[in-house]
Amino acid sequence: MDLIDTHQHLILRGRLGYAWADAIPALAGRDFDRADYAALVAGQGVSATIFMETGVDDACYRDEARLVAGMVGQGGLLGQIASCRPEEDAGFDAWLEECRTLGVVGFRRITHVVPDAVSQAQTFRRNIRRIGAAGWPVDLCFLSRQLPLCEDLVRACPDVRFVLDHCGTPDIAGGDFAEWRARMARLAVLPNLWVKLSGITAYAATGAGIAAVRPYADAVLHLFGPGRMLWGGDWPMVNLGAGLPGWIAMTRDLLAGLSDDEQAQIGHRTARALYLGG
Repeated sequence: MDLIDTHQHLILRGRLGYAWADAIPALAGRDFDRADYAALVAGQGVSATIFMETGVDDACYRDEARLVAGMVGQGGLLGQIASCRPEEDAGFDAWLEECRTLGVVGFRRITHVVPDAVSQAQTFRRNIRRIGAAGWPVDLCFLSRQLPLCEDLVRACPDVRFVLDHCGTPDIAGGDFAEWRARMARLAVLPNLWVKLSGITAYAATGAGIAAVRPYADAVLHLFGPGRMLWGGDWPMVNLGAGLPGWIAMTRDLLAGLSDDEQAQIGHRTARALYLGG
C-alpha cells in the first residue's frame, strides 16, 4: 500500500516557538526535522508527504508557513496545510492571499486549544467559508467530547470540504468508545466531511497495541467507508503511542482486509483528490 502522509509535523526550535511541546517530555528539548523523518520512513512505502501545521506559538504561525514554503517540492513534500485564525477578521484575507504563494493546499485551526464558543461564532464560520470558496479544504482538530461542535460547524458550512483529524480524537485510554461512535455516526452522514486515520495510538494507554485501536479504526471504516478516509502519520506526536514505524505497520494490519483499490483510496488517492486536485 503506497502512502501519502497527510500529517507530517516538524519541530524546528531554532526558528519557531512550541510552548505546547516543551511541556511534553518526549517532545521537549530537541528538534524533529526532515532528516529524522526520512530515516524513520525509509523502506516503509511512504511515497510523499504533506506538512501539517504544528501548533506553533501564536506569534509564529505565519512564519512557520513561510519557512515550510521553502521546503515544498523537495524530498517528496507536496504542499502544506497552514495555520490560520478564522476567529479574527483583521488580516485574514491578506493571509489567504499570501498563502497562494506558499504551497498551501489546506488550512487548520486547532479548536481544542480555544474556548468551545470560538468555532460557533459567525466570524469564524464566515472565514471558514472564505477558505472553502477559495478552493481549499479545512482540517478539523476536535476532541471526542467536542464532536457535536464539529457537527454544527460542518453543517453550517455545507460548501466547504472538511477533514476530521485523528478519527475525532477518541479517548481510547478512558474507554469512551460508545459515546465516540455515536458522535461519529452523526458526522458520517455529512457528505462534505472526510476522516483522517491518524494519531489514535497516542490516545490509548501507554504500551497499548493494535487491539486497543482496532475497534476505533473498524468503526470509522464502517461509518465513512474507504472512499472518505485518508492516512496520516502524525509524527512526532505518534511517538507518544506506537511511533511512526509502528503506526505504519499497524495501519497495514488494520486495513489488510480491504481490497487493493480500497487500500489505495485511503493510502494516497483521497489525499491527492482533496489536497492536490486529483
